[in-house]
Amino acid sequence: MTEEDLDAKAERLLTAAMGGLTPHQLLVQTSLAESANVSERDAAIARNRERALRLLAAIEKTQD
Repeated sequence: MTEEDLDAKAERLLTAAMGGLTPHQLLVQTSLAESANVSERDAAIARNRERALRLLAAIEKTQD
């Protein structure tokens, strides 16, 4: 296989991996997905904090 053949094959594999998106589109899509994950994580942290505070309050009531 020549170097040109390898380059063409690598280009086809890269294009397939990108799902037909341009590099810019892929970057934007990835960035939006990461932002959504951050928001979901923040919401989960807030829910867990509320649960922990309720649990602590329940424990304090039983110790009185």
